[in-house]
Amino acid sequence: MNGSEKIPKMQGANIASHAFSARESWRVFEIMAEFVEATERLSSIRPAVSIFGSARTPLDHHYYKLTEEISRQLSDAGFSVISGGGPGIMEAANKGAFFGKSPSVGLNIQLPFEQHSNPYQNISQTFRHFFARKVMFVKFATAYVVMPGGFGTLDELMEALTLVQTGKTRKIPIILVHEPYWRGLVDWFRDTLVREGTIDADDMDLIQVIDEPKDVVDAIFKYYETRGFEPSPAEREMLLSL
Repeated sequence: MNGSEKIPKMQGANIASHAFSARESWRVFEIMAEFVEATERLSSIRPAVSIFGSARTPLDHHYYKLTEEISRQLSDAGFSVISGGGPGIMEAANKGAFFGKSPSVGLNIQLPFEQHSNPYQNISQTFRHFFARKVMFVKFATAYVVMPGGFGTLDELMEALTLVQTGKTRKIPIILVHEPYWRGLVDWFRDTLVREGTIDADDMDLIQVIDEPKDVVDAIFKYYETRGFEPSPAEREMLLSL
């Protein structure tokens, strides 16, 4: 049997499947366009801090007010603030920066529920694909500030930790805010992951747990006080491989 005889002829459902595959192939260009457009629009925002947290946090919640204050202090200190552009903690992050001295940036995502764009954005960029959006959070961040949140927040936190731990991106401060919320997770990292040998004890140094807005800003400045905020040539090459 020759090669052409092995390949089944398309009929019925197979034709539909082939048409779907063709559509999938064309989506590559859509994804490329997202990367190109976002990279060009965000290239001037450094230094910037990415802030993550729950979309479900109400306006009158302590976490919302805490996030807004952290963001305002970061903005007034010269940092652009990047959030997911939606409601809850994301809105609080954008709002604080919007009324501060530096840009408020929203990386919005199209979702069938929960996400809607907040009005406190100087730069708003919308994505259809989560992975393209997550690259931008990391690529342009000088630091990560992680507020209380759910699965999406944990996903973004673990992505950052994994990229830094594996050397796929440069080391940046990763700050968890509100110690009581994160205590159980940090204890589990130390008591289970370190003890079982699935991470090194030194990996715990990738995380800082801080409660006060001023201390968050001070921790970021302290990290960069001897080297400046701009990525080194080696780090720029690293960021190209994200």
